[in-house]
Amino acid sequence: MAKPRAYKTEAIVLKRTNLGEADCIVTLYTPNLGKIRAVAKGIRRPQSKLGGHLDLLIQSALLLAHGQNLDIITQSQTIESFLPLRNDLKHIACALYLADLVDQFTPDEAENYFVYELLRNDLLWLCEARDFHVVLRHFELHLLRHLGYQPELYHCLRCRSPILPEHNLFSASGGGALCPACGDQEPAARFISVDALKVLRFLLSGERGSAKRLRMGRELSREVEHLTRWYIAYILEREVKSLGFLDRLEQESLFCGA
Repeated sequence: MAKPRAYKTEAIVLKRTNLGEADCIVTLYTPNLGKIRAVAKGIRRPQSKLGGHLDLLIQSALLLAHGQNLDIITQSQTIESFLPLRNDLKHIACALYLADLVDQFTPDEAENYFVYELLRNDLLWLCEARDFHVVLRHFELHLLRHLGYQPELYHCLRCRSPILPEHNLFSASGGGALCPACGDQEPAARFISVDALKVLRFLLSGERGSAKRLRMGRELSREVEHLTRWYIAYILEREVKSLGFLDRLEQESLFCGA
């Protein structure tokens, strides 16, 4: 049976790269095809019908035609624009970080419907969230879980004894918690407080509705953030580029007393 010349899919736009004078290569995350790259011809022209339907972080319904190297987007229609994100610089920076994580963690054309739904639902949550840190930590942890990197938070990585509420440590290389005795034998391990461990467990095990009610003080929030970032950087073997912009905005807001 001949392969269809065109196909339809939903997608969230993760990235756009200019191609030639008017075209773009668009990186898309889809529910059933995983991450794909396609060409949007003429999209940078003012009269383009594709236009805003393929802006960054837009969820669209697409029609694509098979191409020799990359497929070609022939039609697009916005499903969800996540409009509130675009009215606040810090929120759009957070949203770009989520898209960046998906782009860097996922290989091309590897279907993962749960990652698609996670990205869509946490972008919607980010639209209404007052504390974006909780959204980011929820997204990071569940992305890691769906991709096979869920940290071990209940048993020591080495001796397998239960992790008790005491002076425990966290290993990025091992991917989880260490009891005090085992942690002392690993110089690279970092201290993890009882409250930070509780937060990580709660975000991983709870529903999104419960996570929305979570409140963290600044010190606890920073500790959890440093641990998840450290673990992610170890897995990727590099820092996520979009974090630089987000960190600058955070520092500016602290300096201004926001």
